[in-house]
Amino acid sequence: MSDKNNSTLTFADGTAACEFPVLKGTVGPDAVDIRALLGKTGKVTYDPGFLSTASCRSGITYIDGDEGVLLYRGYPIEQLAERCDYLEVCYLLLNGELPNQAQKEEFDLKIMRHTMVHDQINNFFRGFRRDAHPMAILVGTVGALSAFYHDSLDLDNPSHREVSAVRLIAKLPTLAAMAYKYSVGQPFAYPDNSLTYAGNFMRMLFSVPSEEYKVNDTLARALDRIFILHADHEQNASTSTVRLAGSSGANPFACIAAGIACLWGPAHGGANEACLDMLEEIGDVSRVGEYIKKAKDKDSGFRLMGFGHRVYKNYDPRAKLMRETCHEVLGELGLENDRLFKLSMELEKIALEDDYFVQRKLYPNVDFYSGIVQRAMGIPNNMFTCIFALARTVGWVAQWNEMISDSEQKIGRPRQLYTGAAKRDVVGIAQRG
Repeated sequence: MSDKNNSTLTFADGTAACEFPVLKGTVGPDAVDIRALLGKTGKVTYDPGFLSTASCRSGITYIDGDEGVLLYRGYPIEQLAERCDYLEVCYLLLNGELPNQAQKEEFDLKIMRHTMVHDQINNFFRGFRRDAHPMAILVGTVGALSAFYHDSLDLDNPSHREVSAVRLIAKLPTLAAMAYKYSVGQPFAYPDNSLTYAGNFMRMLFSVPSEEYKVNDTLARALDRIFILHADHEQNASTSTVRLAGSSGANPFACIAAGIACLWGPAHGGANEACLDMLEEIGDVSRVGEYIKKAKDKDSGFRLMGFGHRVYKNYDPRAKLMRETCHEVLGELGLENDRLFKLSMELEKIALEDDYFVQRKLYPNVDFYSGIVQRAMGIPNNMFTCIFALARTVGWVAQWNEMISDSEQKIGRPRQLYTGAAKRDVVGIAQRG
């Protein structure tokens, strides 16, 4: 270090040493600003997976993986999950502060007035096979929204960005519910704006014209908590995808569709679906020991889903909250003796006590519990990632809007370490070996 605000980089190959500024955040690690590295040295950094690279400045979400801390705009996730509803958290992520009563009522009303989708969007669904994965349908229909809402696509206009944000947050539950209804051959259910955000989604999922549907308040609160816990999570793969797509000037609907596509991966948003599939594979408490042995054997090819986290090296703070919700839901539905729940509790017990898992800090994460909760509520496995996408939309939109407003942001263009053939000449086909 040459002084407290600069870092000196030296080379063993004779390249002259050079200095780079050190940027400080509010909390968390400092960042060495290497934007001038290529120009000064002719070299680039190599960081697959961006393990040590900050791609942007952001004031939205902060994670301390070692301490198990998750903050939305500075507020601990535990306090938000216990004291706020999802739309309050949406307002916070979009605007930087929690709403007062008047602001909340205005925002809630604005969201609810945009829950309908254009009637011609119904025609899109007929083009999908009935057995299409709901995420495939969601990627397509969200991307298509830009074809219907031309009046909010000026990225330089803050009011356009605001109405696009409202439309996305409002319409994702409707589109997700339509994807489910289409897959089971039931008629679409229109939104009921007298209900809460979560309650309205449950009604669109489960109601049928032939019967009256009453929202269970305990289950609606549980779903609302799932939404809060998944609303944002710093610069994860799907959020980075949204930012990268947005850096080209793509419209917000296309950017969110790109985020949904990325989220679909089993290593990301598909983890809770994969966790339930794993529990079904294990099948019974009597087989837990057999699968724990497989998990410890690197050559078995079996991976224990729902344990450990790329970022959290301590306990996932969302997991504790989701565990509480899990017990509330199963108690409400009388499913404490459910086969998969008993199986999951046995796995949880081993993971918290077995030295192999404790030493590696492979604690149950939020996906482990959220899949169990959703299954208990009657939500099929293939809808889990759609619900994740629904919840994460506000985080994606907040991150996208922050990026659009950032004067330092440029179109994303990662460098590479080229390892292919050096320059060579083309020879005629007859001379090729």
